[in-house]
Order: sequence, then C-alpha cells, then structure tokens
Amino acid sequence: MIEHINWYPGHMKKTRELIQQNLKLVGAVVEVVDARIPISSRNPVINELISGKPAIIVLNKSDLADPKAVNDWITHYKEQGIHGAALNANTGDGVPDLLGLLSEIQAERNRDRLRQKPLRLMIVGVPNVGKSSLVNRLTGKKSAKTGDRPGITRGKQWLSMENGMQLLDTPGILWPKFEDPKAGLYLAFCGSIKDEIMDIESLALELIDVLSQRYPDLLTARYKIEKLEGTPLATMEAIAEKRGFVLPGKRIDYERTGRTIMDEFRKGTLGKITLEHWSP
Repeated sequence: MIEHINWYPGHMKKTRELIQQNLKLVGAVVEVVDARIPISSRNPVINELISGKPAIIVLNKSDLADPKAVNDWITHYKEQGIHGAALNANTGDGVPDLLGLLSEIQAERNRDRLRQKPLRLMIVGVPNVGKSSLVNRLTGKKSAKTGDRPGITRGKQWLSMENGMQLLDTPGILWPKFEDPKAGLYLAFCGSIKDEIMDIESLALELIDVLSQRYPDLLTARYKIEKLEGTPLATMEAIAEKRGFVLPGKRIDYERTGRTIMDEFRKGTLGKITLEHWSP
C-alpha cells in the first residue's frame, strides 16, 4: 500500500480558520461526503468543529456507489440520530429530500420565535466531493466554480437559495496527516487528492488490488478478461493487452492503462462501487 500521501496546502489551514470564525453565524451544517467512501471522506477535523450544530450528511455521487451500501449508511446515520441524504448533485436526484430535511431544521429553530427567520447553513467537506455542484443546484445558478480537480473553491461565499435560505460555501479542507493510510489511498482513488503528487500507475495497482477482493466480477466483465491474473500487476498487464495499450517492442503502456482504470472507476464506467461499507 502507498503509505505516505502528503497534502496540506496553505489554503486548507485558512479554511479551518474560516469555518471556526463563521460557525456561530449558521444554524445548521451540511457535510458533503463521497458515497463511495463515507468514512475516508469525512474529515474528523470538521466533525470536531461543528460539534453541537444540527448536521446533515450528504452522500453525494450516490449514482456511482453500490445502492445497498448507500441505504445501509443512511440507516446507520438515522440510528445515530444524524440526518442523512443520498443524492447526485449533478442531476439533482435526491435534492428534494435534502430540502425537506433543511425545512424541518428551520421549522424547529423557528418554533418559539415570533419572527420567523430563514435558516442559514454552512456547506463543508473535503475537496472534490461535489460541494460546488450542490451549491449551484440549491441556488439555481452557477454561483460556485466547479471542476473535476480538487481545490477549485477558494474563499467563502454567502449565497441565497431558491427557498429563501442562505448558505455559506467553503473551500474543501483536508487534514495534515492521515492516521489511517487507507484513508489517503481511498481519497486518492476518488480524486480528492491531486494526481500530480503521486504515481498514477501505482495508484491503479492499488485500486486493482482492492477491487480484486471486493468486486472481481466487475473487473473481469469490464475489461473482458477471463479471470484475475493472480497479482495486481499481472491483471493490469492483461487489461493493457485487451485494450491494446502496448508500445513498440511489445512493452506495456502502464501509464495509459493506469489512467484508464482510474478514469473508469471515477466516472462509474467500471460499475457501482462502494469501498467502505457499514456493517453492525
């Protein structure tokens, strides 16, 4: 396993400070996580910062995840007294459920108030989980920059939602050190850490290793290989040969093969995959 993935640029520290400074201004927090890795994409720092505030965990990119696993996580959150919502921010699927939960929180906050106030909320999460896409969906316009690379949103923005609520969008925040190397690896799989800081071929080998154990049928079906070839490297080479990713001299093009595998996993072309499951 790739043991050391370092990622803590200066704007991450500023984001933590921004959240701390503005938390008192909001009535609820929406934490966006990647439905494929609900544990690794939940920053423990954020959990610590928002303690005491009503919170909703949004399992975004649920269209890319194993449907049963998504339902299991929603059930788990409910049992813990936490609101949970599964959605696809790009298409809007699941957004009405989220708006319903926010309306419940707003009604509860206004229960004993003579003057009804619109809910103000903060949206937080690690890079590239789809915060900006969700913001644009909730406001009905392209208020926030979006992209498939982490680190797009740079500063805080107060925005008005179509239902009158206000939200504060914040840049993605990662933490200085991954206590569990697997968390850094899973974040890298899903694109929350820039590919430029690691070897894409090695990352693809790690992904093949994980999928060989959990979703072997998806690998064999997608790449039309009869069976997994023992080691992740042998499987990668079999995939390369099937796809014709061979250089002159019958040399395997490992970079192209690795990039293809990573792209197809991230886009969901490989199948609906969840890497972190909840089990009692």
